[in-house]
Amino acid sequence: MILVSACLLGINCKYDGDNNYHESVKDYLKDKQFVVICPEQLGGLPTPRIPSEITKDKVMNKEGIDVTNNFIKGANESLKIAKLYGCKEAILKEGSPSCGSNKIYDGTFTGIKIYGMGITASLLKKEGIRIMSEKELEK
Repeated sequence: MILVSACLLGINCKYDGDNNYHESVKDYLKDKQFVVICPEQLGGLPTPRIPSEITKDKVMNKEGIDVTNNFIKGANESLKIAKLYGCKEAILKEGSPSCGSNKIYDGTFTGIKIYGMGITASLLKKEGIRIMSEKELEK
């Protein structure tokens, strides 16, 4: 069973109310079993929502509000779902403060990416779940 960021399959749960539909994710999952998640929604944040980025040890939204607890709750709920379904791998949205597995935005809201992991991706990896991004499926 594979855990998948819902936005990658066309579900409108992205911060701006849109999605990040990715054809290569759909193709990869064609004959596989999977379950979709949106950690930010699972953490209690609405859609649409104010964009958030990781700054040091906190997640702050663009208005300066600390939403770290929402991101931690969403990560924990995502892990519960992964365990419930026996997920051994996850395909998560690169760049997201929840799901980024290789790069995330630097916390300045200027579009600059740095090496790092989102809150959910980091927790899932610590729990032994193999993390991939949609970018890795393109290769």
